[in-house]
Amino acid sequence: MTSVVATAGEKRILVAALEEQRRAVLWKLQDLDDERLRRPLVPSGTSLLGLAKHLASVEYGWLCRAFGREHDAVPAAAFEDDPRADWTVHPWETTEGVLAYYERARAAADASVAALKLTDRGTTADGTPVSLRWVLVHLVGETARHAGHADVLREQLDGRTGERPSP
Repeated sequence: MTSVVATAGEKRILVAALEEQRRAVLWKLQDLDDERLRRPLVPSGTSLLGLAKHLASVEYGWLCRAFGREHDAVPAAAFEDDPRADWTVHPWETTEGVLAYYERARAAADASVAALKLTDRGTTADGTPVSLRWVLVHLVGETARHAGHADVLREQLDGRTGERPSP
């Protein structure tokens, strides 16, 4: 995070912190073939590509659906049959398609954040009221947690670790 951002207003700092974690996740997906992106490496079945699909659904849910904005999230009905529907990468889903889904989610989330004030209120799927400020703090934490998961998964694949490429 640059010193300009570090001394900016609260909303800009929160958005920059989220973007920094998104970049860490995206870096973990770089330079891997389809098989390695899809390979489950832990007992839960989590793969790097599944993690990206989940993060897309999370951003759509928290920053679009909760604030009544348009979204392309995994339909709620999918979770009735599969509680991990947003983590599951089906054989017919392409890597390019899943990565495009994550890109669309980030763009929609960014547009939502740009249109809202930190004090604007949304409603979660269970009816809990939330402010944009709370959602951004929550998403920075959630994305950072999953960036850590991605770091471990990537290390298992080829030993690459860290938040960003070495200079």
